[in-house]
Amino acid sequence: MFLWFIFASLLCSASARPSTQTLETPFSDENDTEDPAEVRSAAIKRLLEVFGMDDPPSIHGHKQAPQYMLDLYNTVADVDGVTKDPNLLEGNTVRSFFDKLRSEQVEFSFNLSTVSREEKILTAELHLFKLRPQASLTFNRHHFCQVSVYQVLDTSKSNSTQDKKLLSSRLIPVHSAGWEVFTISQAVRSWMMDEDSHLGLHVVVRTLGGSSMDMKLMRFASGRNHHQSKQPMLVLFTDDGRRSTSLESRDLHNNAATPTLPKSFMSGSSSRMARSVLDYSEEEAAPAPCQRHPLYVDFEEIGWSGWIISPRGYNAYHCRGSCPFPLGQNMRATNHATVQSIINALKLLKGVDTPCCVPDKLFSINLLYFDDDENVVLKQYNDMVAGSCGCH
Repeated sequence: MFLWFIFASLLCSASARPSTQTLETPFSDENDTEDPAEVRSAAIKRLLEVFGMDDPPSIHGHKQAPQYMLDLYNTVADVDGVTKDPNLLEGNTVRSFFDKLRSEQVEFSFNLSTVSREEKILTAELHLFKLRPQASLTFNRHHFCQVSVYQVLDTSKSNSTQDKKLLSSRLIPVHSAGWEVFTISQAVRSWMMDEDSHLGLHVVVRTLGGSSMDMKLMRFASGRNHHQSKQPMLVLFTDDGRRSTSLESRDLHNNAATPTLPKSFMSGSSSRMARSVLDYSEEEAAPAPCQRHPLYVDFEEIGWSGWIISPRGYNAYHCRGSCPFPLGQNMRATNHATVQSIINALKLLKGVDTPCCVPDKLFSINLLYFDDDENVVLKQYNDMVAGSCGCH
């Protein structure tokens, strides 16, 4: 699979004594003849493909992520971006969009051009920040009001005379303040099928008796007159169709030979753990058993700190070591690996190597970043961290 180039310092035949060619360095002489800039460029392009991108987003100036997206990221991910619980997030992608109309009226529109048509729309939410009523109206006799969100329709394209469609409606306390969330999934799905149908949203506020509510009493923050932290926002939960493949069905042995990342991609700081390069002078005498080793991917060192909000990097880990006969329980060996180890030890067949030391448990990570339109995206990527290693 595409991920394993990150872990490619793994060597399948670790239990056998390395040859003179193997001992020189994990980065072979062939790479020494290549232009380092070209190698780095190719490696970064490949890493972008892992994250589902063609080019890194271009961000101008300092941008602030919505607090909702920061809180959501901290809910689903630990400090290194590793997923706490795969069931916490609906789908694998969450996007936030600010209102493009920036109108003083309760009308809103959002640019959804960055959402692929292949993505499945799971839930769409309109987030509105309700302001407190003005002090002079605090003792108004109204305690609740009916807030309804409508999709604006194009009557010229349908036989209906209705110019709007009800999406969500509920009672809201007049004297409260804070975020109010309305589900508008139907509208977003229709917009994705026909971009021209995106004529925006309209919010109507009425008293319990059905009459119009004084907008000084029921006010929502607008994109024009209020701080960005209170601006109207559309939050979209989607699934891009990328699925994790079960480890039991993977050919991990073949993935061990994928190309490596340049050394500069891994942090050299001792506080982030030393680089994992084998010292064969010590390994010749007694090869270390299969185990997990650090492999820190530093986004700042790659040059991605301008558009990735969190994390600043993560420990992908990699597996290294020998799988000698007999394979003990601590080797987490499969039955197939055990049989292969026996055949190798008895020399029953030529060309049968010892089992490989590979990840047998993988975790996903979460990235919080700005896209090309400077919207904030939370995306979950499967199979990015080696959770444990075993002989396979």
